[in-house]
Amino acid sequence: MENIFTYIGYFFVSIGAVFLFLGALGIFRMPDIYTRIQAGTKASTLGAMSLIFGVAFLEPDWWIKLVLMILFIAFSNPLSSHAIARGSYKDKLKPISKEHIDAYEEVVEKMEESK
Repeated sequence: MENIFTYIGYFFVSIGAVFLFLGALGIFRMPDIYTRIQAGTKASTLGAMSLIFGVAFLEPDWWIKLVLMILFIAFSNPLSSHAIARGSYKDKLKPISKEHIDAYEEVVEKMEESK
């Protein structure tokens, strides 16, 4: 049974490493800051969580600490990327888009009109 957990652990560690690599590749390949943030956040969240989950199978004694790490990553990564994206938007960095649709700008204008 221990051998099965080892293979499962290596599988999740490998999946995590692949996600982290693809996230790093996405950061270099994407055209603007918003798509880079999205690529980095999704990949690093899934990659780190998969990697930690794999380590939990390899080291069962660390299970509680590793689950706490997964929960911390699950909450902090999306919040930090949202803060970076919102700061970039407030700094007037426009997304590169063919449609030129800015739904958030419409919401901000409506909020300012209602004041």
